[in-house]
Amino acid sequence: MVHSVTARRRWVAAIGFLSVSALALSGCAQSQRDSGGGGKEGGTLTFGAAGAPKLFDPFYATDGETFRVSRQMFEGLVGFKPGTAEVEPALATKYEPSADGKTWTFTLKEGVKFHDDTAFNAEAVCFNFNRWYNQKGAGTSDAVSQYWLDNFGGFASTPDKPSLFKSCTAKDAKTAVVELNEVTSQFPSVLGFTSFSISSPDALKKYDADNVQAAGDAFTYPAYANEHPTGTGPFKFSKYDKANNTVELVKNDAYHGTKAKLDKVIFKIIPDETARKQALKAGDIDGYDLPNAADWAGLKTDGFNVAIRPAFNVFYLGINQKNNPKLADLKVRQALQYAINREQLVKSQLPEGAKVATQFMPDTVNGYNKDLKPVAYDAAKAKSLLAEAGATDLTLKFYWPSEVTRPYMPSPKDLFGAISTDLQAAGIKIDVVTKPWNGGYLTDVDNGIPDLFLLGWTGDNGTAHNWVGTFFGRTDNRFNTGVSPWGATLAADLAKANSEPNEANRTKLYEEINKKIMEEDLPAIPISHSPPALVFKSDVKGLVPSPLTDEKFGPVSKG
Repeated sequence: MVHSVTARRRWVAAIGFLSVSALALSGCAQSQRDSGGGGKEGGTLTFGAAGAPKLFDPFYATDGETFRVSRQMFEGLVGFKPGTAEVEPALATKYEPSADGKTWTFTLKEGVKFHDDTAFNAEAVCFNFNRWYNQKGAGTSDAVSQYWLDNFGGFASTPDKPSLFKSCTAKDAKTAVVELNEVTSQFPSVLGFTSFSISSPDALKKYDADNVQAAGDAFTYPAYANEHPTGTGPFKFSKYDKANNTVELVKNDAYHGTKAKLDKVIFKIIPDETARKQALKAGDIDGYDLPNAADWAGLKTDGFNVAIRPAFNVFYLGINQKNNPKLADLKVRQALQYAINREQLVKSQLPEGAKVATQFMPDTVNGYNKDLKPVAYDAAKAKSLLAEAGATDLTLKFYWPSEVTRPYMPSPKDLFGAISTDLQAAGIKIDVVTKPWNGGYLTDVDNGIPDLFLLGWTGDNGTAHNWVGTFFGRTDNRFNTGVSPWGATLAADLAKANSEPNEANRTKLYEEINKKIMEEDLPAIPISHSPPALVFKSDVKGLVPSPLTDEKFGPVSKG
């Protein structure tokens, strides 16, 4: 298994309080029926979403708002125990590795049907794996299939990029055998990521799921991704009303597990956090994610439930080395680091409990290097380094996202303001660009257009590779580390650590890598780890907050 006893204890100690009890949350329910199982059945939960979903095919998803909707409709072979990052069975009831760790046998749950009433079985599992691996054309783009590229590597159509995946065989209807080309610390937990949920093969074929087309710097997606997502989860897709900014899901009455208590879940897209708070107080929504930390006490006083997750994330200043050759100079990147007053930013812009980041993972992950200390703010040092690098006239295109709030980035505009002010005080000129999160921002970042950008990460699981491996495991990443000779070396070091079977040795390798990243490479600048919160009405019950933001609405009831 991915987590050793030591790692699991360390993790549970950090987040165990979340799994002790579910939130009691609220709202007015319609035609509710007493289920006798703790919470009433029926009614509609309206959730205030911070941004619009990009699409509804989880394989092509890359952002939290898309995943939030998808995980209500889809399931993977494995999942995560509510309130933790511990792997547990989902569509697979059992999973066993071979002695060499390269072959995994999954015993599947029987009697499961997709939303289109077709059967879930081993053939369906292998169809999905083969679909992922056999992407072609635009489907192989980093902006389209980022999670596959970050976790499995290349595709059948890109033989120059090796893939972790080798094959999938349906041994019988309830047994799927997945072969890997190498050992990885991420297996099988990676299959709990929403991107690797299992879709109906019939629906994938019927609605032309792989027909992704490039359209300038953007992409167009087929009917499956926009109108016909078909999984096995407790809710089914109903409609996306773009005019009213709502996504509607309905109860799956044929669900194979404990059926959802709610009749419907509606995601109402309200990008502005203040507007979300007003909608909650007016009774227009039943809850929302990422309330402003300054409002937590007031919301509690007003009778709402505020649940604070652990800070299992990192916020960073992204640096793209591709466009401006000065950014390939370590002294320039170090100057950027010295120029940012991160301690002041954490105190003034982030919730209580936020910390200055010393590396690209939180301290609850094995591989975190305790010897690394925060780099102190020093504007004079920043100016000196820029002078040494011959970059006193540096102008950088700095992107920040609008129409979004993220767990690590509660107010992008304010965070951008603080960071850009610091950079300008060090003599750096800023060319400001802002675009909506799912309206050009992420696409431009993936296409390497900005010089600097604000981004972050909430962990998908408890492994070190999910952090630094995701960021720097390839050289054609968002930071374009392949521009520098150390980029390929870093990727190779990460691959070696990921395939190390001994956990103690693997942990030591990641600790060494973290030190090297921060002291010798500095491909980006980690800023902070920030605890995000959820808020709901007081009579909404059954939601378990997740450090992975992996909340499921199936057990939730109202009234």
